[in-house]
Amino acid sequence: MTNELIFFTYPSCTSCRKTKSWLKEEHVDVEERHLFRNAPTVDELMELLKLSTDGIESLLATRSQAFKDLGIDVDDMKLSELLRLMSDNPKLLRRPIITDGKQLVIGYDKPGLETLAKRKARLIAQVS
Repeated sequence: MTNELIFFTYPSCTSCRKTKSWLKEEHVDVEERHLFRNAPTVDELMELLKLSTDGIESLLATRSQAFKDLGIDVDDMKLSELLRLMSDNPKLLRRPIITDGKQLVIGYDKPGLETLAKRKARLIAQVS
């Protein structure tokens, strides 16, 4: 992952639309990636997991119908299997996911978004 803000989104998702609107209003540039057409790779998911304070639970949408339909117990799975499953089935991911490679924001989290935006602004100011 780079220092660029990456925004994994799905256009039909209400939280994704709210987040996108906030980013646009605040003039925050992001690399937007359609979560289902360009899903995070296993390596990208591992990097996101490293940034998470809640572990796999922060990424995995356990209340989603896609997860329930699988009928699996994540505690019985190896991490590598779980990451592959999420990469192959991005409907299992909570959304949106935004990262700069150092911080992770999942869902519409205005304070988290503000922190990411401030960090990005400081980086741009230092380079200029």
